[in-house]
Amino acid sequence: MKNFKTLFVLMLAAFIAVTSCKKDDKELNENLNSIGALTLPSNQQSIKLTPSNASAAQQFKWNAASAENGGLILYEVAFDKESGDFSNPVFKVVSDGAGIQPQVTISHKDLTKIAALCGINSSSTGNVKWTVMASKASNRQAGQESRILQLERPAGFAEVPSELYITGTATEAGEDITKAIRMKKLEDGVFEIYTSLKPGSYILTDKAVQGGRKFYSEGSLIKEGTSPITTTGNTRVYYLKYDFNVATVADAVEIQSMGLYMSAYASEIGQLAYSANGTWQSDAIPVVFYQFSWGRDERYKFAMHTSAGIRYLGSSNENNVSPVGQGASYFYLNAVSNDQWNNTYKFNPSADNKNVKVVVTLNSSGPYTHTVTTQ
Repeated sequence: MKNFKTLFVLMLAAFIAVTSCKKDDKELNENLNSIGALTLPSNQQSIKLTPSNASAAQQFKWNAASAENGGLILYEVAFDKESGDFSNPVFKVVSDGAGIQPQVTISHKDLTKIAALCGINSSSTGNVKWTVMASKASNRQAGQESRILQLERPAGFAEVPSELYITGTATEAGEDITKAIRMKKLEDGVFEIYTSLKPGSYILTDKAVQGGRKFYSEGSLIKEGTSPITTTGNTRVYYLKYDFNVATVADAVEIQSMGLYMSAYASEIGQLAYSANGTWQSDAIPVVFYQFSWGRDERYKFAMHTSAGIRYLGSSNENNVSPVGQGASYFYLNAVSNDQWNNTYKFNPSADNKNVKVVVTLNSSGPYTHTVTTQ
């Protein structure tokens, strides 16, 4: 009997607990009122895109939506072709504050991608449509209002390569794409290389494997495709610079020679010969510091003779110190002016009245740099 009473009490307690839980349950309210008016940018606003400018951007704003019983509302800005209905937007951007704020700032770089997805070609102008989507829990609604945005794309690629290689029979590495030569990345979409080219052909690619995007130049323009660039004549050394942000060959010059320039003599005291892979090296170069009344002068930099004139490579420091005890960065090479004295290096004191061997390295393996070895 005692056990029966105990069992009855336990069952009664369980029943009360279950009914209490049911009373406390509340149905999730996902009701969401429509999004307020779009406020920025104005309808039919025209934007001239400058994706190469990292700070160029456009702000999008709208009036916040509301929901019954409050709750967190999240926003996305959706873009579609002018004829689209946002059932499958070409691009979506979460609003500021991880989706909470009724605004978002979109870079010109991303707007250029959006323009391309909507069929606007480079160097062309076209329209895209945008609206705002709001969501609360599983309830998602598109705004009742949409606007047209007129986008003017510059020459250039909406998706610039993150890496760039050169490959082909004219290159130092030949046509085996797995051995393609990597170019140095200066900034997003901008690459350069110091290399030799022999008779043959070459092409640019964003991957050193089959299946990568291929590019070629036609005059000063960069185009996507597999048309090889043909070279003829003798093997020559070149400096090539490509800017995919504006689809342009930014620079292309033949490098005719590289000289070791000593400031006090205002002349080159020796020459370096190109070997391969963006590297020049010298035989023994005699070095004699110049005698001034105040002491002996040991300053130097490099003179690169090109088909477009002399370009100088030197130190980032306008006034330099002795290299003794300095780190690797002391020898880093930078484009500098033709000033006789500024942005020069100093020879190690042990080089005075000795021969030196100099190696200049201008490739993608690391910072541009040089070494000087006293013999």
